[in-house]
Amino acid sequence: MNTTKYIFVTGGVSSSLGKGIIAASLAKLLQARGYRVTIQKLDPYINVDPGTLNPYEHGECYVTDDGAETDLDLGHYERFLNVSTSQANNVTTGRIYQSVIQKERRGEFLGKTVQVIPHITNEIKERIQLLGNTGDYDIVITEIGGTVGDIESLPYIESVRQLKWELGDDNALVIHLTLVPYLSAAGELKTKPTQHSVKTLMESGIRADILVCRTEHELSDDLKTKLALFCNVKKDAVIQSIDASTIYDVPNMMLREGLDTVTLNKLNLKDAKEPDLDRWNQFLQRHKNPKGKVRIGLIGKYVELQDSYKSILESFIHAGAENEVKVEVVSIHSEHIDTNTIETTLSDLDGILVAPGFGERGIEGKIEAVRYARENNLPFLGICLGMQMAVIEYSRNILGIKDANSTEMSKSTQNPVIDLMEDQKSVTNKGGTMRLGAWECELKEGSIVGGVYNSKIIEERHRHRYEYNNDYREQLENAGMAATGINPDTGLVEIVEIPSHPWFVGVQYHPEYKSTVANPHPLFVAFVKAAHEHAKEK
Repeated sequence: MNTTKYIFVTGGVSSSLGKGIIAASLAKLLQARGYRVTIQKLDPYINVDPGTLNPYEHGECYVTDDGAETDLDLGHYERFLNVSTSQANNVTTGRIYQSVIQKERRGEFLGKTVQVIPHITNEIKERIQLLGNTGDYDIVITEIGGTVGDIESLPYIESVRQLKWELGDDNALVIHLTLVPYLSAAGELKTKPTQHSVKTLMESGIRADILVCRTEHELSDDLKTKLALFCNVKKDAVIQSIDASTIYDVPNMMLREGLDTVTLNKLNLKDAKEPDLDRWNQFLQRHKNPKGKVRIGLIGKYVELQDSYKSILESFIHAGAENEVKVEVVSIHSEHIDTNTIETTLSDLDGILVAPGFGERGIEGKIEAVRYARENNLPFLGICLGMQMAVIEYSRNILGIKDANSTEMSKSTQNPVIDLMEDQKSVTNKGGTMRLGAWECELKEGSIVGGVYNSKIIEERHRHRYEYNNDYREQLENAGMAATGINPDTGLVEIVEIPSHPWFVGVQYHPEYKSTVANPHPLFVAFVKAAHEHAKEK
């Protein structure tokens, strides 16, 4: 008999309250008590996955080992839990409807009128229980995107209502995250928006078991009593979630508030051990008490929205703590870099990271940033498009191939040092068709990356269509840009280095997707260390 417990996290009053962080923090506490936990995200948009969404609109697209393009909240889940997620951890309305329509076309519902209830809701319930039915997890936490009352969220809310009834009170609970706003004119916190949000949830047939209240000010005892009374929850189930200086503080804050204790009691899990957060708190201690500081320029095309490079920013936090330094990330728009502005823009940096991206906008600025890092012996890390820009820069300025380019930017270039992958040339659909997921890479002995990983074969996650063109490899290597990481099956160059430079590495894959609190990514750790040494020399 399957005894997996299910926790549903819904949101009300406002979006962007941090359901993902609350879900990840609770999961961390339950994991620290010895339970096997995973988290999934249900997204109410009709895109099949976020792979074709603009980073300005939805933040970064996160990629799993099995090649799923997913919501960025899965990155939080992995960073907190140090457990890999998969295709099953992110479900969208688009995927649900696609599956139901395919079943209808195959004749699986012959004679039936296909409707939201029961066909769509059954599909949602099936997806929710997919992870629980594997037997790999004691507890599955499901975060439902959007806010209660949204038209597009209704099928998910109805599915939760049905599941809660089917599974029973000991096996499922609902946490509702709301906002308790502070009105400065009145000088008080207001509970009415939360009351309305809970009422909307109840109109859908769901009673919240736990209320997590986002707030800028402490909730008084009286306020908690009032919320408990009018929102139909026990007083110990009214949890305060006050603004934190870092998201990594939230598990400890939730521990103090007793979120894990209330959850375990409601799920009738009585034999939990005390939480072991020693390793987590050691990381926090190093993060909050740095012994030095480095300034690293993040050269990107979507820097206006922090979430566009979420995993990179978090990787710098992990690597900074590992090196006991504060990493100050200076976001620089590549469109603002040219030969006139480059010196004033980049001269006070200790390292440069040229970020991933798509399309030709801002490309020349990225190439200029690579040149500056190369010529000034500044530690450099290029990721995906950043690695490709390093190859183009080297080809133009060292090999003297002035029109060297990528066919992504210039289809007619005579010197495509970066070209469309062979297996991509016949692809017409954009969604889920890139080179995705974890692929092997063989490292060259004696290289920077060989020392960084301390391993001959590594596995890293990819998300790209264009690649290093091996027709130019001999020229580039002879001129001093070494290919130090190769895919053993395809011969695809995944890593380039300049051995004559203090620290210059470009990688085709996305190391930021695998950095966690417990395991900071070695490439980021080494890059930050190199930047710190450069800062000390200055």
